[in-house]
Amino acid sequence: MNAAPADLRRWLTARLMALCAAETTSGREDVGLPVLRELLRELGATLVEQAVADGRTNLLALWGRPRVLFSTHLDTVPPYFLPRIEGEALIGRGACDAKGQIVAQLAAVKTLLDEGREGLAWLGVVGEETDSAGASAALGLADHLQELKVLINGEPTELKLATGQRGVQHLRLACEGRAAHSGSPGLGHNATWPLLDWLQRLREQPRPVDGLLGPELWNLGLLQAGEALNSVPAKAEAHLMARTVPGSTLLEEVRRLAPPEGSVDLRLDEPADLYPPVPGFDLSPMPFGSDAPTLRALVRDRTVVLAGPGSITVAHTLDERLTLTDLEAGVDLNRRLALHFLGD
Repeated sequence: MNAAPADLRRWLTARLMALCAAETTSGREDVGLPVLRELLRELGATLVEQAVADGRTNLLALWGRPRVLFSTHLDTVPPYFLPRIEGEALIGRGACDAKGQIVAQLAAVKTLLDEGREGLAWLGVVGEETDSAGASAALGLADHLQELKVLINGEPTELKLATGQRGVQHLRLACEGRAAHSGSPGLGHNATWPLLDWLQRLREQPRPVDGLLGPELWNLGLLQAGEALNSVPAKAEAHLMARTVPGSTLLEEVRRLAPPEGSVDLRLDEPADLYPPVPGFDLSPMPFGSDAPTLRALVRDRTVVLAGPGSITVAHTLDERLTLTDLEAGVDLNRRLALHFLGD
């Protein structure tokens, strides 16, 4: 942007505050559309709106015939809380995940436009935090993006380029027992105990570490058993969310360690995804997923970059924040990435 540093900071702060003031938790993304439309029209964009569901709209902004596509998501996680400035940090829902990404990307676009560049686009999608419905629907916008060289997807990566992202598996582990009165538990078979033993055996198994993507791990997210305090549980189940690396044997191990009364249901299985290095930019493994694996299909050779300002360690917390220094660095990062793929 052709502006003094103080003017740049005011521009960035005002627009990030406006975006964070709109409550756009998943399913309510359209609440933020008026602010976004105003910002994109300020930048002279041609707008394409794509309805995904009631109250949920993808937004594509075009400047010429796009070769570089910036993208990120419009939804945030609950609970919503109002933005505020503390020192040089903006604290608020979406500050870094991902409304800070929107501002950093669009400020980079403004800078490039002011420099006489063209061939740019920006895409905001709904639902990244839940069902990724927006990313899937956005593939229907491919006719507007036939000359793309790269997708630059914004997430809080501490200004480094992601080496890729681990795969995702949702596993349901279930055990069957036999109900009985709690006063005579020996007449029944408590389904909880074999499930807990199964989980403990799984906890004792070492998980592999991938040189590019980092460690494989799993989280016990839901544990459910029984229907009443005075009854022996006849059913028990656990839901695991695993972040897997290439060559993972987790599913096979879960099945091997199962008790006789146990069963496994694979609810979700998404493979790991690797992203290409870009000369002159630092790479690092990232512990989270994104829409990048889906959206990269918009690029003919699937070239994708996952990068942005801020840290995932504060995303989804009640202390979600982005320093204005990081936001300014994110503008520079996005500008340099765009210039690389534009050939400059």
